[in-house]
Amino acid sequence: MGRLWNRYVMHRRRWWIPLAAVLAIGVLSMLYMGARTYADAPPVPDFVDERGTTQVAADAIRRGQAVFLKYGLMNYGSFFGDGAGRGPDFTADALHRVAIAMRDWHASRDGVDDDSALAAAQRAIRRNRYDESTNLVRIGEAQAYAARDLERQVAARFRGEGNEPFHPAGWISDEAELRDLAAFFFWGAWVCGAERPGERYSYTHNWPYDELAGNRPSAQVVLWSAVAVLALVAALGAVLFAYGRYSRIAGWRSSERQAQPAQAQRRRRIEFPGEASVHSPLEAAPSALQRATWKFFVVAAVLFVLQIVAGILTVHDFLGVTRVFGIDLAQTLPIPIVRGWHLQLALLWITACWIGSSIFVISTASPQAIAGQRRLVDAMFVLLVVTAAGGLAGVALGPHGVLGEHWHWLGSQGWEFVEQGRLWQAMLFVVIALWAVVLARAVVPTWRTGDAWTLPKWLVWCVACVLLLFLSGFVSGPETNFVVADFWRWAVIHMWVEAFFEVFATALLAYCMVLMRLVSHAAASRIVYLATLLFLGSGLLGISHNFYWNAKPVVTLAIGSVFSTLQVVPLILLTLEAWQFRNAPQRAGAAFAHGEAFVFLLGVNFWNFLGAGMFGFLVNLPIVNYYEHGTYLTVNHGHAALMGVYGNLAIAMIVFCARSLVEPAHWNARLLRCVFWSINVGLMGMVVLDLFPVGVAQLMDVLENGLWHARSQVFVQGTLFQALTWARIVGGAIFVLGGVLPLAWFVLTRSASLKAAQPEPSLPPATRSVPEPSL
Repeated sequence: MGRLWNRYVMHRRRWWIPLAAVLAIGVLSMLYMGARTYADAPPVPDFVDERGTTQVAADAIRRGQAVFLKYGLMNYGSFFGDGAGRGPDFTADALHRVAIAMRDWHASRDGVDDDSALAAAQRAIRRNRYDESTNLVRIGEAQAYAARDLERQVAARFRGEGNEPFHPAGWISDEAELRDLAAFFFWGAWVCGAERPGERYSYTHNWPYDELAGNRPSAQVVLWSAVAVLALVAALGAVLFAYGRYSRIAGWRSSERQAQPAQAQRRRRIEFPGEASVHSPLEAAPSALQRATWKFFVVAAVLFVLQIVAGILTVHDFLGVTRVFGIDLAQTLPIPIVRGWHLQLALLWITACWIGSSIFVISTASPQAIAGQRRLVDAMFVLLVVTAAGGLAGVALGPHGVLGEHWHWLGSQGWEFVEQGRLWQAMLFVVIALWAVVLARAVVPTWRTGDAWTLPKWLVWCVACVLLLFLSGFVSGPETNFVVADFWRWAVIHMWVEAFFEVFATALLAYCMVLMRLVSHAAASRIVYLATLLFLGSGLLGISHNFYWNAKPVVTLAIGSVFSTLQVVPLILLTLEAWQFRNAPQRAGAAFAHGEAFVFLLGVNFWNFLGAGMFGFLVNLPIVNYYEHGTYLTVNHGHAALMGVYGNLAIAMIVFCARSLVEPAHWNARLLRCVFWSINVGLMGMVVLDLFPVGVAQLMDVLENGLWHARSQVFVQGTLFQALTWARIVGGAIFVLGGVLPLAWFVLTRSASLKAAQPEPSLPPATRSVPEPSL
């Protein structure tokens, strides 16, 4: 077995074989799931009563979806559990209201007791009378009455009336739009309740849990949960066996590193196989290109502060504290806007950090200055700023109706995480394309002299894949079937965050470890290669866990349950390596100069295990996710993973590059270590004091009363939820006052203390290094 492993997995010249196999399986499976999504998506029909009168029109449902997106309601509540957690899940809420209305109708018209009336209502909800030839669904009088009652209740909600008022009242005031919105919600309730043709469960596998409506987990949910646990145990055993057998040649404690004296390591130049050797950037004045990357960190710091401001406004809206000097900010900046800002700003400031740092580190591999590279970087920066400003303005103006019919292009598309209007989205696509071009141009001079697996080339491959996946964001429109559109949305979000961003983060981290002289390039590239196999092997198919309950066929439940559970395996391996990673600076000796950046990298390892690993595993198992989906346990996982992993890595990159760009006399190690502890202790405080306990409380309420109740204003405005939200301020204050603001102050003030740029040295032609021995 060891011989086969070394020959076909670890032999550098054959790395393309396992990678090609993983990519082929992932891509083909995605194409299969995409085809099944189109084929098996629930229809958008006309709902007609027994007399043939249309009660809910298909066109109204499509227009209602556009209204839902136009006004940013996915940043207030959720649909099929996807979206924000402040307001209701509109599908769970509509299903419950429809069940109550139908029960009451049967009780009053049929003269039966409540139990008999409820049983009749549940039978009608489960019965699917869809006629494909006419695209009609026949509904009884009870369902027709429920549709009209839901329309009245939706109008009351947005007028600020009833027990589920929207604040501010009048957010949607057009009566026609409110009727269309109610039609969209009715369709969502029908999808959750009606049995899929030929099956004994609904289009959503009987999600959401609601005893009143007759929704309970189907047999497939339990079956595939058991299969997922067995697969996890088997995979974990196999991978841990391989780790124990081969970690000597695959981890941070590379055999080449151990064989070299520390002093020799500190003196040696960094050798990239097949490329020119270059000095660590700390040893010389920065090049003009490296110095030009600082502006990305400046704009990242500003965007980070703005993200926190948007987050504070969001939390204050939760608590009802929105009046400042007698002015209700929620009238102008309601939660759909401020939460949309909060999400977009998080993505933008992290992206700015990654662009700047990747250009900085990859420039160390260039044997000579590249003509026009600086102009491309400057153009990319300007375009990024314009994209950010335009997108944020659009998120605010679109829902207010300022942009009229152009809201989809210039305002907000309304999809969570991809809110930017289509024009700003296209501009961001151009930014990423320029990013890929800049990285590729840095590698071109030495492209023929090395193999395909050097760290600079890994960065190019990752950004190219991110760009390719971004095309998925341009497929659907505001009236595309929600189930189909959500497939393409997750093809962007999940594939970025849980697949190629993981690989990019590992490559960038490994590159920094090489430049810090803590690991050899050969060992670092092997680490990235194995991480790629593990992350893509589980992450590409793991996208299916996002499709458990949004009306996808059962095959996505099967695939998602297994591969989403397996996503914890590479994170456990990272934890096993964390101790060796932690001790790397001690092995480097007293001359190690990147201690402040390194502690943020340790933070990445910690949150990878806790936020992405433990909290991710908690919500990915189907039987758990069935009850948990749409609660704050998902919010808890998102905050801990996004800020803990990608946020810490982004800050680590700022600090790493700053160590080479800022004059030594203006370096402030104590401040940066305070930033590290404040950000991570503050984040832990928000998790421990609010996000996790309120998620557990919501889960318990789902088990007792159903998701509709756990997402209702009765629960959200209840004593427990509000008390925990207030408690979050403790962690948030530490995070902001000790972390975000000092970090921004450091970045902005050091702009005047950068080292003078020196011309790129004219290095000798690239020399081919001795090939690595076969393993």
